[in-house]
Amino acid sequence: MTVAPFNERQIPHDHNAEAAVLGGLLIDGEALHRVLPIIKPEDFHRARHRYCYEACIALFTQQDAIDPITVARELSRQDRLEDVGGPAYLGQLISGTPTSVNVEYYAGIVADTATKRRLIDAGNRIAELGFEDSADADEAIRQSVDVLFSIQPNETDRGFVPLSSVFDIYLQGDVADDALTDQAPLLSGYTDLDSLLGGWQRSDLLIVGARPSLGKSSLALNVCINAAKSGAVCGIFSLEMSREQVAMRILAAESEVDSHRLRLGLYTQQEENAIVDAIGVLSGLPVYVDDTPFQSVIEMRSKAQRLKLEHGLDFLVVDYLQLIEGTNRRRGGGENRVQEISEISRSLKGIARDLNVPVFTCSQLSRVVENRPGHRPQLSDLRDSGSIEQDADVVMFLYREDKNYTEEEWEQHAPGRPYPRNIAELIVAKHRHGPTGSLHLYFRDSLMRFDQLAQYQESIA
Repeated sequence: MTVAPFNERQIPHDHNAEAAVLGGLLIDGEALHRVLPIIKPEDFHRARHRYCYEACIALFTQQDAIDPITVARELSRQDRLEDVGGPAYLGQLISGTPTSVNVEYYAGIVADTATKRRLIDAGNRIAELGFEDSADADEAIRQSVDVLFSIQPNETDRGFVPLSSVFDIYLQGDVADDALTDQAPLLSGYTDLDSLLGGWQRSDLLIVGARPSLGKSSLALNVCINAAKSGAVCGIFSLEMSREQVAMRILAAESEVDSHRLRLGLYTQQEENAIVDAIGVLSGLPVYVDDTPFQSVIEMRSKAQRLKLEHGLDFLVVDYLQLIEGTNRRRGGGENRVQEISEISRSLKGIARDLNVPVFTCSQLSRVVENRPGHRPQLSDLRDSGSIEQDADVVMFLYREDKNYTEEEWEQHAPGRPYPRNIAELIVAKHRHGPTGSLHLYFRDSLMRFDQLAQYQESIA
């Protein structure tokens, strides 16, 4: 097939569909209610059609009737009546449209051709970025992704739908499995946690906070791999660890080989077989790692959008929040760190909503918790900003009593109770959609892995 050179191809448009939309509105002005959610004035390719549509919207705003006479009067008021061809052209629009019944169908055609024109314009803008000598290649790619996403239909403005239609997808038997794929929560892999939260809800910002070395990163990687094993496409922003370190942690947890010996290559033949098997399992999982340090939330948003565009995206891990750069810091602005963290947490919530994925984010806690008897964390301990608590849908804390008490101190603190070695309490301190509470996990620190406490106790019984 011979393809015409780019500059000889016709720009996508359908003037007949544009005329049919306007003719339908002139026949039945009430049809504008059905058309407004589909097309905007700039979607019309022919200028005089755009002027007519804008006149209809102006009349609608003024609560005036929409018909050939009122539209002609409005166009005259705007000094555009002659530009569209006068009243005679309005009559021509009506004569060429037998009914207003199909006005939504024609509006869809107009919207479709407008999107294609925007795609062509986006291609031109992306090409210009490629030709700019001053543009950094990575920055040009990020801007290109933003350009592409800017032409997508606005999914957040979906209009009103009857509540019954939302419930319908829950009542359609087997169809519900497909219909809810993009909305179904993801399971964490920990039964008690899933019972409490109902799984990770899409568009939620999830925060897990703890002081250093309590297992935040390990928990984030554990739930990420659990989600990937259920078929979810997962992304990991590792701002602290390199991709190799992330891979070693995941491999230790999966193979059940001591992470220190794995890193040094000191393992037995049996363990080597387990490592090879684990690599086979992990290599087949849809998990993508970005280990760029100190990147901004804008860069992260662009990369996450690109990942969703190219491979899909169901679950996003950010490790960790305080290492993200605020936009004003990079620009040399004078914002303090509290304001900067507030901007970052709002932006992370925006990513969760825009991409419709849970964003699981690790966060440091302030040192204040160390001055409190027992060191038990609370919401006010979230480091640098109270807006983290405000923006998050779920806030969890990792708490380990064996990090705060020696065995001797524990005997005095809780006489008769067994020492809680490697037992972590996961405290759900905020849950926007339901109850709070806590549960216990067993941390196998040599494997960088959290197991369900009951499951671990059964395995050693």
